[in-house]
Amino acid sequence: MAGHLFRPVLGVLVALTAVAVLAVPHWYVWRRLVRDTTRGPGPARRAGTAVLIAGPVLMVAALAAERGGAPFWLQRALGWPGFLWMALAMYLLLAVLAGELLRPPLRRFTERRVPGGTAVRQHEESVRPEGPEQAVREAVRETVTKTPRAPGPAPEAGAARPAPAAAPSRRLFVSRVVAGAAATAAVGTVGYGTYGVLRGPRVKRVTVPLAKLPRSAHGFRIAVVSDIHLGPLLGRGFAQKVVDTINATQPDLIAVVGDLVDGSVKNLGPAAAPLAGLRARHGSYFVTGNHEYFSGAAQWVQEVRRLGIHPLENARTELPGFDLAGVNDLQGESEGQGPDFGRALGDRDTARACVLLAHQPAQIHQAVRHGVDLQLSGHTHGGQLWPGNLIAAAANPTVAGLARYGDTELYVSRGAGAWGPPTRVGAPSDITVVELASRSS
Repeated sequence: MAGHLFRPVLGVLVALTAVAVLAVPHWYVWRRLVRDTTRGPGPARRAGTAVLIAGPVLMVAALAAERGGAPFWLQRALGWPGFLWMALAMYLLLAVLAGELLRPPLRRFTERRVPGGTAVRQHEESVRPEGPEQAVREAVRETVTKTPRAPGPAPEAGAARPAPAAAPSRRLFVSRVVAGAAATAAVGTVGYGTYGVLRGPRVKRVTVPLAKLPRSAHGFRIAVVSDIHLGPLLGRGFAQKVVDTINATQPDLIAVVGDLVDGSVKNLGPAAAPLAGLRARHGSYFVTGNHEYFSGAAQWVQEVRRLGIHPLENARTELPGFDLAGVNDLQGESEGQGPDFGRALGDRDTARACVLLAHQPAQIHQAVRHGVDLQLSGHTHGGQLWPGNLIAAAANPTVAGLARYGDTELYVSRGAGAWGPPTRVGAPSDITVVELASRSS
């Protein structure tokens, strides 16, 4: 009985925590960018408040529409403003926090530049009432500086002079300078990061020596692409850019290592159609990522096969000079279709080199136990949005690039697309040409 009562209470607590996590940063950003930069209620404050309410509402709606399987047109309509706000809100928060460091030196600078600024500041502090209300502080400033002087003789030499009219706006001026700099930095960062995704991934080249690779396979080139994330935002045009970039490298083999899509075959089949144009001497291969299991993995396996890409579902194929194996993603365990290393690798000739396609870097430990020479992965996006790389590093053995575990090399691609915001900061998208090298050559 207690358990039945506890679950609803826990659900309410989780919901309240989520609301607080969303609301508190937005309130802080509103305070610094809107309230502190306006003199009071008016069109500017109302417009800023409307933006900082609509943004998080659209963000939550975009997430709910994607996860809830809303009509595809609605996902697209909500996705652009909602997911872009997700990135913009994060960088607005970071920029405003950084701006707190600029406020004290900027105030001191303006005090030195404005005659009488110190006297005004001291008077403000002596008469400022308790409480945070900006309107009260503004009233005090107005009283100090704008009260007309009664007729009478000029003040004696050395007597305190009233502060100039510009001094009371010093605090407002500082707030506006810091807010403007923060907003410019955030918008510029998100804008450039979005441009980087939409223009398409760039090609990286990595050489990986393998002890068991015969001289005949020296120089074999595998084009590795992961995390394309075709969906409401990245569609057919983006898929064509990926295909054109891969084909231009003229690889011997193409490896699509998961998270191809965010949506059903019904909605995204036309967007994925350009993948039929992938060309490589030894063909194209595919393994599932975690997002395939949110999108109908079985149907997508059939679809990629129809497009001419060979799915490796816990399977292996022999190529000239080495074995190519693939395992399902860990998320497949929720559907009874998880990775099966024994099935993929158990009966192979261990004297041959083996390259494994596995979406998540976390699968490297199983790969080491099964004598894999090279694992090719994605999943991390390299963190996608700095400082997300710190979070990714806590959850993955390697975030991006080449690393060695025992006798096994692991290469992790940052991915070609993006999930959520179509934006990358500090983690540029890539397609990697991995060139295998024989140590006996």
